[in-house]
Amino acid sequence: MKKTIILSTLLILFSLISSTTLVAADTQKTLVFSAIPDQDETRLKQRFSGMADYLSKKLNIPVKYVPVKSYSAVVTAFRNNQVQLAWFGGLSGVQARLRVTDSQAIAQGIEDTQFHSYIIAHHSTGLKKGDDLPKGIAGKTFTFGSKGSTSGRLMPQFYIEKAFNKKTDAIFKRVGFSGNHSRTIALVQTGAYQIGAVNFKVWDKALKDGKVDLEKVSVIWKTPAYPDYQWTIRGDVDASWGEGFSKKVQAALLDLKDEALLSKFPRSGFIKAENSDYQPIVDTAKSIGLID
Repeated sequence: MKKTIILSTLLILFSLISSTTLVAADTQKTLVFSAIPDQDETRLKQRFSGMADYLSKKLNIPVKYVPVKSYSAVVTAFRNNQVQLAWFGGLSGVQARLRVTDSQAIAQGIEDTQFHSYIIAHHSTGLKKGDDLPKGIAGKTFTFGSKGSTSGRLMPQFYIEKAFNKKTDAIFKRVGFSGNHSRTIALVQTGAYQIGAVNFKVWDKALKDGKVDLEKVSVIWKTPAYPDYQWTIRGDVDASWGEGFSKKVQAALLDLKDEALLSKFPRSGFIKAENSDYQPIVDTAKSIGLID
């Protein structure tokens, strides 16, 4: 009889503990982040699945990476609180922070303070690299990357229009948008477009990986430096996760030393960022009408 009572008591206690554990697991919030789809999906998955694992261990909470199909989709997901953290380009970061009160840029790659775009050309154009933007690009077919890209659209458009004192539609025979930097390289390399604008880090990595045929395509101009990529976090995360949470996320990003993971960005490390660092992007986007 005593054994039966003890066994029943233990079963009840085990049930209560298990239920409590399950409730805790079910109610534990997950930090969700995303990123602009600036390269092919395979590279992005390798990069950000590793980042999710790293942040989860550093912050001791579940962290999940959610891929999206477009730059505008990341901004929308951030605005709707479907993601609380995002790896944005300069322009998409500005757009996101304008939509979510008190959101902050918290970290940037060391290389992102002095970023560049390359103008690349198919060799059939006969264009050569120079210190000045070659006037011979006029009348050719041209592809940007994504419409929301800083390095693949905003800054190249600004400098090209400044050089010619015309809109790009009046400069080129045809203007397209490839969708991402990897595709821009592929389109110019095959000759589908004669000229293109590409993120210098993506180009350098593709070149290193043997994915660029220098017999077919090459860099003909490099833009002046500008600020670009950054991690931006929503302004309400401290209210959701506790006071100082955004600082904890920032500290985790700044403390990233894993060379294999950093090489997938590719960056040599992350440093602090502030919203004011991206005022040049705001000014440029306003000057060509991409934001009000």
